[in-house]
Amino acid sequence: MSKIKMKRTGFVLDMTPLVDIAFLLLTFFMFTAKFKSEAESEKKFQIKRPKAAADTSKLPDKDLAIIQIAIDSANQGDTSYYFSMTNTEDRKAVYSKVEGLTAEQREKNLVKVSLNLLDALILQSRLQNLKTKYAIDADKRIRYSWVNNLTNVMRKNKANVFNYVTDKRQGNREKQ
Repeated sequence: MSKIKMKRTGFVLDMTPLVDIAFLLLTFFMFTAKFKSEAESEKKFQIKRPKAAADTSKLPDKDLAIIQIAIDSANQGDTSYYFSMTNTEDRKAVYSKVEGLTAEQREKNLVKVSLNLLDALILQSRLQNLKTKYAIDADKRIRYSWVNNLTNVMRKNKANVFNYVTDKRQGNREKQ
């Protein structure tokens, strides 16, 4: 006679702790993730900032116009000026008053501009809001003439006070 096989008794796995851990990990990654802003996603360049000694001053959060001088990532020989403003209402008003901007550029926050167009943008931003602060964010690899031309345009438009964006130097010495 054949033996009767005993049915196997299965084991039960409680999924509740697994689901709890999955949601804890999900919330942890959501809270620690850094998302790109609209202006960062429009950039086609990366700025390598010069290093400077520690400075306690911070860039203002509002009423700030940032002028970037960057080398294009695709074409290393192409250096350009970029203009953006943090105050959305002021930006729309300034962009609408400046001639030479296309309709597509008026919708963007970060605009690639020539020196003449930059002159008009700085003038209009000062006329729109006298509390506008300026920041220059320049690549350390660019020639001095680019920064000199920008400061001459800013001086002409009486935008004499500005911040220069740098990276913080670590320690006493910097290895090049």
